[in-house]
Amino acid sequence: MFDAGKPSPATASLRPSEYTAALLHALRIDPQRVRGATVLEIGCGSGVLLAALGAMGATSLCGVDIEQDAVDTGLSLLHGLGYRAELFRGDMWKPVAGRRFDLIVANLPHFPMEHCPVSGRRASWSSGGPDGRELLDPFIEGLPDHLSRGGRAVITHNSFVDLERSREVAARHGLALRVTLTVLVHIAVEKAALMTPSVLVAEEGRSIRTYGPHVFADMHIVEIAAPGSST
Repeated sequence: MFDAGKPSPATASLRPSEYTAALLHALRIDPQRVRGATVLEIGCGSGVLLAALGAMGATSLCGVDIEQDAVDTGLSLLHGLGYRAELFRGDMWKPVAGRRFDLIVANLPHFPMEHCPVSGRRASWSSGGPDGRELLDPFIEGLPDHLSRGGRAVITHNSFVDLERSREVAARHGLALRVTLTVLVHIAVEKAALMTPSVLVAEEGRSIRTYGPHVFADMHIVEIAAPGSST
C-alpha cells in the first residue's frame, strides 16, 4: 500500500525530478534491452531508477553517488523492494575501477551555474559549473573503460549544454552519440536566475523559451555506444 508519510529531509532532497521520469520513460520504451543486463548508475540519488531497472529484469544493480545520504536512502529503497544491490559513495568512476557494465545510466548535475544549493537540493544535485560540463565530459571520457562489449550508456542531456561538444568527446573515444528522445522541461524561476548569463542569452528563443516568469527548455535523452552496437 502507498505510504504518504512525511519524508525525511534526506529523502525530500533526493526526490526524483522530471529528468528522472524522462530517463525512465526512454528506458521503458524497449525493456528487452534491460532484461539480463548488468547495470551501473552514476549519481544514483534516491535509487528509484535502479529499482525500476531491477523491475525490468536487470541481473545486477550497482550505483555510485557523491552523497552518503543517497547511498543510505538508495540501499533502503532497493533492499526494501527485495533487490540486491551495490551502492558506493565516491567520485564517479573511482568506486568501480576495472569493472564493466552492459548498461550505464546517469542523470548528471549539468546545469550551467556556479555551485550552490537550489530548490531544497544540495549543489551536487544541479550544479555543473559555468558551462555545465564539469561532470559531463569526464563521464563520457570514462565510458570506454566501463562499458561491456556491445554495452551502452543512456543519460539526460540539456540541449543548452552543447550537444555537439558531447558528440565530439564521444567520437574521440570511439563512441557514437544519438538522441533517442527530446522533451520540454520546466526550469524553476530560482534556478533559471542562477544560469550562466552567457548561456541564457545564447539559447533564449532556441533551446530555452521564456513566458513571463516561466522558463522551459529542451532536454534530450541520449544513448552513447560503440559504433555498430545494437540500437
